[in-house]
Amino acid sequence: MADHALEIRGLDHTFHTGSPDEMRALQGIDLTLERGAFVIVLGTNGSGKSTLLNAVAGSFVPNRGSIRLDGKDITGWPEHRRATLIGRVFQNPFSGTAPGMTVAENLALAARRTRQGGLGPALSRQRRRELVEQIEQLGTGLEDRLDIPMGLLSGGQRQALTLLMATMEWPQLLLLDEHTAALDPRSAEQVLRMTQEIVSRRRLTTLMVTHSLAQAARLGDRVLMMHRGRVVHDFSGIRKRRLRVDDLLALFDEVRGAELLDESTAAMLARSYV
Repeated sequence: MADHALEIRGLDHTFHTGSPDEMRALQGIDLTLERGAFVIVLGTNGSGKSTLLNAVAGSFVPNRGSIRLDGKDITGWPEHRRATLIGRVFQNPFSGTAPGMTVAENLALAARRTRQGGLGPALSRQRRRELVEQIEQLGTGLEDRLDIPMGLLSGGQRQALTLLMATMEWPQLLLLDEHTAALDPRSAEQVLRMTQEIVSRRRLTTLMVTHSLAQAARLGDRVLMMHRGRVVHDFSGIRKRRLRVDDLLALFDEVRGAELLDESTAAMLARSYV
């Protein structure tokens, strides 16, 4: 058995290389996650946090570096192959589900993600009873709506079920990409409560991207702050437990201040050569 759930070494990626839109999105990321770790990834727009999740999920092959999941080198694996090991929930509640299919059919498809076979056996009476029991644990009242189309649910209901779909087969890694950002406050709080409960109960190794300083301070056992494709701060253990929103705000101001100083210095140097 591997020592770590996730190992990332020297991950580097540039989009639109050689064009005016060239952007170095990841810069030499080294990251190790222990089994069962719940890691929050925080950063401003363009910091590289979602790109990091996309690299792990297999949305693109990085220019350099390696990714190992549970001891297996998955760097060159296509996204569909990684999906047998990785559960993922996106920001948009309407991503990752089939709106024209019923709630039961969507859940059955998710349950078959790591196995071969059609929908028939997946929707047996026994399986339906199991689905009802799993949905009851969410506390959403959706256990009585298995036969309605997924597209008729509210955003919060759909995201709650998407979270269940992503975790019902106990993935080796769970990726949450701002999965409450598009929800109203009440629905967001409900999904966050479910997230904590599921991750804790199943001890799922989790990477959760968020813009919310409050979520970063409150959730998980480790916080990574990213800026310009790098991990600039990493808090775990007692440092994470003591972390407050004001601390994170101060760190963001510090990062922005350093960036403005660098830009000012560069501008001054440029003027000196005129």
